[in-house]
Amino acid sequence: MAGPRTPEQRAREQIDAALAQAGWAVQDREDLNLGAARGVAVREFPMASGPADYLLFVDARPVGALEAKEVVNDREKLKKSGQLAGKSPVVAVQV
Repeated sequence: MAGPRTPEQRAREQIDAALAQAGWAVQDREDLNLGAARGVAVREFPMASGPADYLLFVDARPVGALEAKEVVNDREKLKKSGQLAGKSPVVAVQV
């Protein structure tokens, strides 16, 4: 019997469900099939800077990366964490 789920496991379940509800086929990298749907979200995809929580593909072409982060409502904390200084837009979606 499995023990209690970690916050990360619960967050992944919520994100997987939200992506699937939006029409994305959610897959593990080991089961990669970019032809499974027009939009495919691949978990833990290796990138030069480390694994992306999800790499998003449309028509088998990478279009974006999704990084799950803790919801932070403090602008100073966001600045210190670098989330406001990056080149990529940060969009907070609480699930």
